[in-house]
Amino acid sequence: MSTKKVLFITQEIAPYLPDSEIALTSRHLPQGIQDQGREIRTFMPRYGCINERRNQLHEVIRLSGLNLIIDDTDHPLIIKVATLQPARMQVYFIDNEDFFHRKNIVADDEGAEYEDNDERAIFFVRGVFETIKKLRWIPDVIHCHGWLTALTPLYLKRIYRDELCFSDTKVVYSIYDDSFKNPLRKEFAKKLMQDGATHKDVHHVAKQPDHLALTKLAVQFADGVIQGAPQLDDDVQQFITQLEKPFLPYQSRDVYIKNYNDFYNSLIGTNE
Repeated sequence: MSTKKVLFITQEIAPYLPDSEIALTSRHLPQGIQDQGREIRTFMPRYGCINERRNQLHEVIRLSGLNLIIDDTDHPLIIKVATLQPARMQVYFIDNEDFFHRKNIVADDEGAEYEDNDERAIFFVRGVFETIKKLRWIPDVIHCHGWLTALTPLYLKRIYRDELCFSDTKVVYSIYDDSFKNPLRKEFAKKLMQDGATHKDVHHVAKQPDHLALTKLAVQFADGVIQGAPQLDDDVQQFITQLEKPFLPYQSRDVYIKNYNDFYNSLIGTNE
């Protein structure tokens, strides 16, 4: 049996960014899954606060150069890579001067969230899909961490559904305590529809594109959901139950890698 491939898409990884539930999980989980015998790839944005020289990032010319159109505007896609020592694990960085050359992640020094966070999320997710297509490395499982990755299930199941290479790929969404305060721009749903989603697909974010609506959108199209933080919003829990989504509750640090791996296996139909 061929080795199963797991793609990790995350909005933050330690030590490139400060420790958080997402950053630490995104640091240790891919390594642990790799140690389980899986092939893995990991993607995150190349925020301006990440020192390229210190972390030895370099551009992958053969993967860069594509322009992604969002709301009728071209945005160049740049791909960079670094090796996370001592795990010997490569991390791919989605880079773009317009979206990610700021020293903060989702808000400025005063705490004001960036107005274009909607387009930053679109660009990041589309950038990952286009890059793995170029790599010709098609995952069996995609595991998403953080709200900036929440569009991944929608894009896999709707925008990229005609790509035969993704026909068997399953997507898992982890839910964390990483809520943003202000709703995304009201044109958010329209931009998703410009990429190929239908109004029915994006109805959760059409009226009030807040964190709850975005989470429901991710859950709706995910094949499985993981509780990534100790507490889970009651509305989200009820929504997961209503849709009868495969669900893994919060796992302690001493068992979560094995249990996550077993959860992947349950989705792709293997008992490895």
